[in-house]
Amino acid sequence: MLAFFVASAVVTLMQYLRLRDRKLLPLLALFSFLGLAHSRGEWDPWGRVFHFAAGASGLALLVALSPRHSVRM
Repeated sequence: MLAFFVASAVVTLMQYLRLRDRKLLPLLALFSFLGLAHSRGEWDPWGRVFHFAAGASGLALLVALSPRHSVRM
C-alpha cells in the first residue's frame, strides 16, 4: 500500500512540474501524508498526525476545486 502512495505522489509531482497548476499541490500533500502515515504504523502517534494532515489536505483540495461564484450586488 505504501508503494501506491509513493507512486501517486511521484506522478502528481511530475504533473505539477509539467503544468505548474497549484491545484495539484493539495493532492500531492494528500498522497505524501498518507504515505507517511502508512509507513509509521497504525498505533504510532505520528501516524495519526499524518492521517489528520491528509484529511486537512483533502479539505484544501475540495476548496481548490470548488467553483468560484461571483457575488452581485
